[in-house]
Amino acid sequence: MINNFWGRDFVDIKIMVAAHKPYWMPQDDVYMPIHVGCEGKESIGFTGDNTGDNISAKNPHYCELTALYWAWKNLSADCVGLVHYRRYFTNKEARSIEGKRAAILSKADWENLLADTPVVVADKRRYYIESNKSHYLHAHHAEGLQALDEIIRADYPEYVEAHGTVMKRTWAHMFNMFVMRKDLYDDYCQWMFDILFKIEDRVDISAYSAYEARIFGFVSELMLDIWLEKNQIPYHEQNVSFLEKQNWVRKGGLFVARKLGLTTSH
Repeated sequence: MINNFWGRDFVDIKIMVAAHKPYWMPQDDVYMPIHVGCEGKESIGFTGDNTGDNISAKNPHYCELTALYWAWKNLSADCVGLVHYRRYFTNKEARSIEGKRAAILSKADWENLLADTPVVVADKRRYYIESNKSHYLHAHHAEGLQALDEIIRADYPEYVEAHGTVMKRTWAHMFNMFVMRKDLYDDYCQWMFDILFKIEDRVDISAYSAYEARIFGFVSELMLDIWLEKNQIPYHEQNVSFLEKQNWVRKGGLFVARKLGLTTSH
């Protein structure tokens, strides 16, 4: 039970599992399956992100962020977070899908983690040979990152130093996966969505491919580290497991192709 960080014996933790189709879900009430991009779609039996104050219709461009927005505006809990239907925080890496499912953090695990730290993020994703900025520019159109830089300089100058630090790093906490105390969650969402909506006003994505049109999801993956760095918020890094087999040969080939400027999509 949580009793030191919170000063009480219980905390309400809600971790959304972003999904766009029916899929296996962990049977632990700390997890809340949420149908992202639900607006105008047939129900898949999960909570939709199209109730209350929402941006569900923006899902093709905002990806899992429509769930983050929905929770910010509509969900009441002490701690809030997000994972993906195929990607979870786990105690350890396992070879089999069954082993990975068994390693998914339980409510008791989360209570123990959040007793000591206000934020849990994914283990660092390391690029080694390039910075976060160069990796983004090799993988995506530049306009989103350029707009982020311009808006931070104009509207959030106190974040300029942290922004520069994160852009130069060769690692990042990716996937928009985290669990954090709700007051911090609200602060982060206020800052992040204000900037993303301003990017949306500046960048014309009408000619982008469906993949590149997910610009706001891509840009936001780097914004979490900028916010953590500027505000010096303590965090714990946790292993993340992907629940399906991955084609590492294909992923490696795409990485090299992006590095050589041969493609701008996965």
